[in-house]
Amino acid sequence: MATPKKGRSASAQSKPGRSLALILIAIAALTGGMFASGHTTPRLGIDLAGGTSITLRAVPEAGNESAINKTNMDTAVSIMERRVNGLGVSESEVQTQGRENIIVNIPKGTNSEQARKQVGTTAKLYFRPVLATEVSGGGTAPSPSPTGSPSGSPSGQPSGKASDKPEATDKGSGSPSASPTTQGRAVTDALRADATPSASASDPAKSSPSPSASGGSDAAAGKLQEQYAKLDCTDEKTRSTVGDTAKASDPTLACGQNAQGQWQKYILGPAEVDGTDVDKAQAVLNTQTGAGWTVTMDFTDGGAKKFADITGKLAQNQSPQNQFAIVLDGDVVSDPYVRQALTGGNAEISGNFNQQSAQELANMLTYGALPLTFKVDSMTTVTAALGGDQLQAGLIAGAIGLALVVIYLLAYYRGLSFIAILSLLVSAALTYTIMSLLGPTIGFALNLPAVCGAIVAIGITADSFIVYFERVRDEIREGRSLRPAVERAWPRARRTILVSDFVSFLAAAVLFIVTVGKVQGFAFTLGLTTLLDVVVVFLFTKPLLTLMARRPFFANGHKWSGLDPKSLGAQPPLRRTRRPAAPVDPKEA
Repeated sequence: MATPKKGRSASAQSKPGRSLALILIAIAALTGGMFASGHTTPRLGIDLAGGTSITLRAVPEAGNESAINKTNMDTAVSIMERRVNGLGVSESEVQTQGRENIIVNIPKGTNSEQARKQVGTTAKLYFRPVLATEVSGGGTAPSPSPTGSPSGSPSGQPSGKASDKPEATDKGSGSPSASPTTQGRAVTDALRADATPSASASDPAKSSPSPSASGGSDAAAGKLQEQYAKLDCTDEKTRSTVGDTAKASDPTLACGQNAQGQWQKYILGPAEVDGTDVDKAQAVLNTQTGAGWTVTMDFTDGGAKKFADITGKLAQNQSPQNQFAIVLDGDVVSDPYVRQALTGGNAEISGNFNQQSAQELANMLTYGALPLTFKVDSMTTVTAALGGDQLQAGLIAGAIGLALVVIYLLAYYRGLSFIAILSLLVSAALTYTIMSLLGPTIGFALNLPAVCGAIVAIGITADSFIVYFERVRDEIREGRSLRPAVERAWPRARRTILVSDFVSFLAAAVLFIVTVGKVQGFAFTLGLTTLLDVVVVFLFTKPLLTLMARRPFFANGHKWSGLDPKSLGAQPPLRRTRRPAAPVDPKEA
């Protein structure tokens, strides 16, 4: 039985080179991938890189307070995440807080300012027919401009023309309006039609409204036109009071900027299509027709039918009632006109777009339909300088902790501390490269709690080395030489290390699941480094100690090796403690 056991021991001791080669190849591959991807540093979160933190509060609509529930809040979070990440800000953070608040953290970086503006634009998206429009403060809307004409809008709020044919002519933000008298009659007729039941060909009696209904609709139309006449969209406070409080089924007033940067006011009919009817929208550079940047829209099946119906009706009207307004958060972001019914389930908005304004509108169309209305409660900005100070403080704390661990290892384990320090360096290299690669792959951003998790991991990793070293030293105290002690100590140390790391990983996993926000960064880093601790101990620390046990410095128990039998109080070798054979009685012989 002794021969097979010896063979297994020899086999176990002959493989440390393979394990070391494997982990070194893994480090080289991760480092090469890090440099090849161009991401040589981990992405930093808002508290380290700087950025903006926005608190949004859900506002209940009249008579529909029950709409603020977990389902709608989760839906809003999902839409906001897609809206912001659609701009390339993948390290943004959107989460609920309490029953009615949503916290949005947008790190400073590419498109972060654009994302901040769009997150603040949180109301529902509607397509409403235009009943009347003019430049706020008097006058009429500008005349149509040729296709591809330069935009004079400083705010990037374009207007265009909706068409299913790319070669259709372009439109500015407005068209010559009819005379005030004619327009007033048209608006009154349109509002009256919206306020009365639709006519039925099978029941002529329903085609004429009752006198009371007609009087009520005339009064509502007159009141809305009176408000429209007094509306001044150049005043910011006035703009905040229109548009966003109206129900989808009611006519409303709204404001928007045209391509010349002028504020325009609108009377808009009830919403015919809403944001949930848009399946996808994207900005496209149309080089074939010379239209420049355009926005293409694809509708859902139900949305395609609604859009075909409304565009068919609008195409029969005179300007400006052949236009529809795209209204988001009470603001008209575009007011294209139509020449014919668009029945293909898709449409193109062309006009005075540049790349940024086209992408903004496409993003609003795709992700603009929120189930709730939100108000911005607070908005705070974290400067990069403050984040840099925090990162520096965290790194200093980590360096102090690491230095204390190294000093302890040197003072107590002496030569063994060489193995421990190399293991810590290998663990640090794996952690750094993996964090750098996780940024572009899953959007992982290193925040201050994550840095704390990495610092805590130094103690966890050092604890694994200490467990193994103490097991080896216990074997030496019992009188065994170093090489057998290394192999006999490993099974018991391995069990202890695995149990300890399992508890740490379980705690990190539970913390990651039940928490949100920055605490998840701490849990993720703690879990990652705990897994890497197992990898390093199994593939680096144990094989390296096996190799070092073959060196005379360690094998002979040099006093600076940390394995000196005399200083450890070793017992005489086991072979010398065997009980002597009992003497043979001459009488029995």
